[in-house]
Amino acid sequence: DAYRAASRDLPGRSFMTAIEHHADWWRRAVVYQIYIRSFADGNGDGTGDIAGIRSRLPYLADLGIDAIWVNPWYASPLRDGGYDVADYRAIDPCYGTLAEAESLIAKARDLGIRILVDLVPNHTSSEHAWFLEALASPPGSAARRRYHFTAGRGPDGSEPPSDWRSVFGGPAWTRVPDGEWYLHLFDSSQPDLNWDHPEVRAEFEDIIRFWLDRGAAGMRVDVAHALAKDATYPDVGEEGQREDHTLDIDHPFWDRDGLQDIIRSWRRILDEYGDRMMVAEAWIRPERRPVYLRPDAYHQAFEFELLRAEWDAAEFLSLIHI
Repeated sequence: DAYRAASRDLPGRSFMTAIEHHADWWRRAVVYQIYIRSFADGNGDGTGDIAGIRSRLPYLADLGIDAIWVNPWYASPLRDGGYDVADYRAIDPCYGTLAEAESLIAKARDLGIRILVDLVPNHTSSEHAWFLEALASPPGSAARRRYHFTAGRGPDGSEPPSDWRSVFGGPAWTRVPDGEWYLHLFDSSQPDLNWDHPEVRAEFEDIIRFWLDRGAAGMRVDVAHALAKDATYPDVGEEGQREDHTLDIDHPFWDRDGLQDIIRSWRRILDEYGDRMMVAEAWIRPERRPVYLRPDAYHQAFEFELLRAEWDAAEFLSLIHI
């Protein structure tokens, strides 16, 4: 394409240098997903790591890869493949160090490859410092308000606050010893954050800047359609339990309009850096996708309808938005 042609016409300059000032590089980029734990082992301990990724960068460059999306590499107990994050600013020791991550980002950039980090904003690990503080604090405390803690139903509060179910099965609520329940749309080790809380919003804005300052080209945002919750926790019935929110209803935890303020705050940060991007992992109705792709929102969103399609070129073509 034009970007690659430009790089060939500039002797001694990398492909990345040629597209450095093209803020919409992501429109034609080939993005390669890496699950770090199994991709390449650089130190011989049997687990993939940052050193392993770095060793394969020349190969990926030869393939014509423009960007790499690295699945979560943060400090984590790894109960959900790293999507249970204990520290968003630290690399898990089994993968390497923060210095190695910074070196990888720089080396990849020299080869014309951008690095996208995986942002996990819906929930933390139950071993995150905030959640440990919440468990050690009483009901109604400031620490608990960062998450979704509430009383249960029934005379003694022994029933879950609502009929919400975890995507992983079973109730989306777990009771703690003092009687309150906390929300987890996924595993019980992944408590959902309360995005109505200003500290939560400020923390993730800082996390985004942390990785952009280290050269990350942007981020893939996990469960992007689930951050906003109806804090009255109404029942949803059987039909409202589906993770891919395809029902034309005002859902209490999937695809709520309250998401837009959060997205806009992130987009403003990315725009400050000039050429960064973010892509939403959002299981939503196709007609809702434009809400996520406005000029002040996400740059891209996953097209999950392709996963449901038959292996047929005509059907694929009918689903691809050009």
